[in-house]
Amino acid sequence: MSYDKLIFELSKEGRRAYSLKKASYPQYDINDLASNLRTIELNLPEVSELDCVRHYTNISKKNFGVENGFYPLGSCTMKYNPKINEDIVKTTNFAKLHPYQPVNTVQGALKVYYELQKSLSEISGLEEFSLNPYAGAHGELIGLMVMKEYHLSRKDFKRNKVIIPDSAHGTNPASTVVCGMEVVEIKSNAKGMVDVESLKSVLSDEIAGMMLTNPNTLGIFESDICEITKLVHDAGGLMYYDGANLNAMLGKVKPGEMGFDIMHINLHKTFSTPHGGGGPGDGPVGVKDFLKKFLPNPQVKKLDDYYYIANEADAIGRISSFFGNFLVELRAYSYILNLGKENLMQVGGFATLNANYVRECLREDYILPIKGYCMHEVVFDGLLDNPNDIKTLDVAKRLLDYGMHAPTIYFPLLFHQAIMIEPTETESLQTIDEFIQVMKQIAKEAKEDPELLRSAPLSTPISRSDEVFAAKHMIFSYRDYLEYISNK
Repeated sequence: MSYDKLIFELSKEGRRAYSLKKASYPQYDINDLASNLRTIELNLPEVSELDCVRHYTNISKKNFGVENGFYPLGSCTMKYNPKINEDIVKTTNFAKLHPYQPVNTVQGALKVYYELQKSLSEISGLEEFSLNPYAGAHGELIGLMVMKEYHLSRKDFKRNKVIIPDSAHGTNPASTVVCGMEVVEIKSNAKGMVDVESLKSVLSDEIAGMMLTNPNTLGIFESDICEITKLVHDAGGLMYYDGANLNAMLGKVKPGEMGFDIMHINLHKTFSTPHGGGGPGDGPVGVKDFLKKFLPNPQVKKLDDYYYIANEADAIGRISSFFGNFLVELRAYSYILNLGKENLMQVGGFATLNANYVRECLREDYILPIKGYCMHEVVFDGLLDNPNDIKTLDVAKRLLDYGMHAPTIYFPLLFHQAIMIEPTETESLQTIDEFIQVMKQIAKEAKEDPELLRSAPLSTPISRSDEVFAAKHMIFSYRDYLEYISNK
């Protein structure tokens, strides 16, 4: 029997799992509820307990995550989540807390919250943090709201434009628009960095600020960052740091020292909390001292050895339920304490070393559009020797046959066949060498057996699908599946 089938296909009439005898509770007359009772039998599958368990166990094995294999997802750091973090968040004293408990009964949780804020301040060089935002994009929106509120508080009503480089993450312009501000895009130069002359040409008294990732989405450190931040500040704008690539900076330089006024941090990237599947996430927002009064409520503060909750009059308001995803924050706090200052300072160096190692090993097989060393991630632009016109998508699909997740492809949009690889600091040299050998083997297959790549993947539960059709005809339930089958 194949357990790859939908559970409905395993159904046999009369087959049941064991049920305990009905409890001898008093009987109640429900005739007065007859109009609300179901009159049609539920269309549920009939399977044994063993078949049911096998079905879901086999489905679970089809998931791919960082614990299954190498996950070199560029620009979305997928590092290992240490199990000590999971052990801590499962402890009853944390897991069973209720947000409406009296403050004096949750002093330990508030201490974690407060100390994590201070740790992130030390790491980032920004004086104050809020952990309330639920995700990185949520943090972006909150940071922009703080930026906007700052200008409004100074009666500077004209400032409603945000400068964003063409290499930025897509959430940057999206967050700007959601915040009710206008996007001003500037081009990158030949080195993949901000074109300073292009930046100068758009500065005016209408600029609220600039959003920038450093290192940027190409994995390149913006060497003109001090000039960039000075130009924006001199024009009356604020600098916003997109923390998506902060992993490369840990222990090397702080955003606050680069001249940034506001930033968000992706705890699910830099600080090893769970990532993927739509959540959970957390996107703390940090600001310089002159902006802290605008951070969202509620805020956790400390008086002597007592932690309390405050609501500030100048805050932009409440932007989440209670205090964000507390157990995600607890994982990040555990990660920071577990590594300690000395080891945390090595993260950026190892991440950068691994990315440059991949870059040097693959430069003879894949096109390097940007010369010079990269930071935490490297971007290729398709195959170097490609007589059979193999696409980046074919390379990515073939990687799945080797038990490795595909890296980010076709992003950044600056390159038509972009392959963005981020190995992270948690991967061993052995794993990275295996990945390099697989990428070299795929480059060889592209020349010798191109149809193999075009038909890949061959070993996964689902082969190459029609992605446009899949997006238009999504199957979320067995009813969707039955409807699909009947219409074939």
